[in-house]
Amino acid sequence: MNAQEIVSTMMEKDYFSQWLGISVLEIKENYCRLGMTVRRDMLNGFGIAHGGITYSLADSALAFASNSTGKKSVSIETSISHLISLTENNELIAEASCETETEKLGHYRIKVYKKNEPEKTVALFKGIVYKTSRSWE
Repeated sequence: MNAQEIVSTMMEKDYFSQWLGISVLEIKENYCRLGMTVRRDMLNGFGIAHGGITYSLADSALAFASNSTGKKSVSIETSISHLISLTENNELIAEASCETETEKLGHYRIKVYKKNEPEKTVALFKGIVYKTSRSWE
């Protein structure tokens, strides 16, 4: 399977990413670009996007990018820094790329930004994945 087929297969049963309204904008080996819009039901008590929203968007980008090489991969460590708050109707982009990889591990960096302001980073997410011996077929 190629990268697009793998991500399509993953998205078919990824009901949480579907609930988030994630669109796959670009996918290739070790790289993924996703988009989504912040909805009212994603806001916290302060009227800004719950931190879990950008975390989840970035986590989905990590999953798709790391699995795009053909090996089934799972996260083993992740972290995020929230830099700019978000409000309803903000359109977001998450770009995931592999920084380093070995046969068993991959280290990815995901940048989340507003669609119309790519120079302003909203959140930075780092993830390490374990690459299993199982392949996508």
